[in-house]
Amino acid sequence: MIEFAARSGPCVFLDPTSVMDIAGCVVAGVDIAPKRAIPDDGDPRIDHSLEGFLFTCGPDHIRHPEPVEGDENRFFPLHGSVSGNAAAVKSLEISALGAECVCHIPVRTANGGDMLIERVWTLDGATGALELTDTVVNTSDTPLPVMMMYHINFGAMHLDDGVRLTSESLPEKSLPWHFGEGDHGLFCVPAVADDDGWSKTRFGPIAALGGLSFNLEVDTDTLPFLQIWRNQEAPAHIVGIEPASHRAASRKQLAEDGELTLLAPGETRKFRLRIRFS
Repeated sequence: MIEFAARSGPCVFLDPTSVMDIAGCVVAGVDIAPKRAIPDDGDPRIDHSLEGFLFTCGPDHIRHPEPVEGDENRFFPLHGSVSGNAAAVKSLEISALGAECVCHIPVRTANGGDMLIERVWTLDGATGALELTDTVVNTSDTPLPVMMMYHINFGAMHLDDGVRLTSESLPEKSLPWHFGEGDHGLFCVPAVADDDGWSKTRFGPIAALGGLSFNLEVDTDTLPFLQIWRNQEAPAHIVGIEPASHRAASRKQLAEDGELTLLAPGETRKFRLRIRFS
């Protein structure tokens, strides 16, 4: 693990064995990642990733397994092909003033293509803002659709009854973290952007973090949907906030509706989000 921290902001632990995703996220002395309080999906890649605070789905598929187009005998894996791929570090700088990690993640996709994720993490030591920029490159010789989703997972054992989810993207504008009925909840809505093109979501205040709230900003140009889920069915105890490139629909439906936009060979697509605790 790479300890990624600066004068202010969270101390996160980046996992170079799996996409340079965030394994641990320590805020006010508390690691808010769910660890083993997760559902068992029977896929060791996803079990490993789901334990962490942020993991990446894509770049070929973002939800549950579905057949590969043109070959009904093969399936896209759960949450796509990227999880479990090692990251090659290009540069790493860490100081009290800030931190930056630049890495590349080559991915062989389930539909026989090749993509490269050029990933940049930055942490501003003055503001405490953690920013992720992913540039997905189609390194194949044929056009391929690109899909991305970012699972940001909270161990719900750290949450209290005062924690609320607040966003202009929500029809209700604000919801308690234990929304819905029973042990499960899931919804996906269009991400509503401010004038700057970024959507804002607040999650908190969280008493276990000294009353701090989690703030998420997402560039809606390429992540136009916000998916939220929770699972309190033992042993799982987790809440996920998930910016996504596509609405919750089957690949077949997305293709029929013209929403599986192809990326030409050599073409790139950028995805950005920011995290801050305040």
